[in-house]
Amino acid sequence: MDRLVSLIEFPADDPDRARRFWSGLLGASFDDRSEGEGEGWQTRDPGPAIGVHRRGRGPGDTFSLPYFAVSDLGAALDLVKSLGGSVVHPGARWAICKDSEGSPFGLALSES
Repeated sequence: MDRLVSLIEFPADDPDRARRFWSGLLGASFDDRSEGEGEGWQTRDPGPAIGVHRRGRGPGDTFSLPYFAVSDLGAALDLVKSLGGSVVHPGARWAICKDSEGSPFGLALSES
């Protein structure tokens, strides 16, 4: 499994306020997400992307989540389960999981 953080996602009650905060702190701009990236905004700078989306009731809407890039999502999800973690929301391009201690994280299919 790859170990690169590809995205850190922040749910927000007020996405405009959150984007101002993260933009001011990181000196980065947030662009609308493209089709397949989900709803919200994210940075396009080199390095891990920072994303903001409107808080909802989904599995990625309670806490900030780091997403790790993987080249084979199915194999990575099998590995998560075999190591005592759980898959909260499987998907074709990304998934939300919990580690063996219940901490949430995401896996994202790498583009390469």
